Amino acid sequence: MDKIGFIGLGIMGKPMSKNLIKAGYDLIVFDLVEDAVKEVAECGAKAAGSIAEVAQASDVIVTMLPNSPHVQEVVLGENGVLQNAKPGTIIVDMSSISPVVSKEITAACAEKGVTMLDAPVSGGEPKAKEGTLAIMVGGDEATFEKVEKMLLCMGATAVLVGGPGSGNVTKLANQIIVATNIAGMSEAMVLAKKSGVDPERVFNAIRAGLAGSTVLEMKMPLVLAGNFNPGFRIELHIKDLQNALDASEAVDGETPLSAVIIKMMQELNEEGCGKNDHCGLIKYYEEKTGVECRKSE
Repeated sequence: MDKIGFIGLGIMGKPMSKNLIKAGYDLIVFDLVEDAVKEVAECGAKAAGSIAEVAQASDVIVTMLPNSPHVQEVVLGENGVLQNAKPGTIIVDMSSISPVVSKEITAACAEKGVTMLDAPVSGGEPKAKEGTLAIMVGGDEATFEKVEKMLLCMGATAVLVGGPGSGNVTKLANQIIVATNIAGMSEAMVLAKKSGVDPERVFNAIRAGLAGSTVLEMKMPLVLAGNFNPGFRIELHIKDLQNALDASEAVDGETPLSAVIIKMMQELNEEGCGKNDHCGLIKYYEEKTGVECRKSE
């Protein structure tokens, strides 16, 4: 069985790596946070002291990092993956980054005989823990087939959507839909509360209808409980929406909803709510109207 390297053991990477261990894969892991490395090592992985050590020991390297500059540094930087990986190595970048940057890194990898897939995920921490993420993949079909089984240890689905960068285009599309869903839910529930109607009853009344969605089912119970612990942080959704705006501008697209919602999120971030779950977007509406949509006692 291939030796798997895993770089990036944050909110998402940690449970994803643990699911690979549970599936029987031989893992070597690295993160700047030593406690995260120790925790995953206690589950059966080998702890690496550097990116170079991971690259030298691995046939497949999974990266799960915050944004484009982090992936560029880890893969292309001094003592990074490319400097140390052997020809034939496969990099599976599961970070959510700019499609333009993803294409650039893929091209740089190809020059060194290394193949890269961009394979961002959706589902947040709960689905990362369950191993039921939705994984959207861009890159070469033959390479995808080599790692598909591994990906399905972390996700319920892994779909090849096109060539290099297309996985991240798909993720941006996903993040636009999620953001607009959360904004619509928030706007609707605050309207209900302001009008004297219990948001919990509204939720139960509409969830089986056309307004029902995975976002509504996962996020409205958290809002009602006042639980804004992050499954996916507002500050990261800001990053994704900015990447969406940049990608749209690059192709002369139109993303007016994203432009409005990112401003809401940025305002909350400035108020110190950036590490809240993105369902905390409802606080923007609550602050403007002076009501809270919480479960009735």
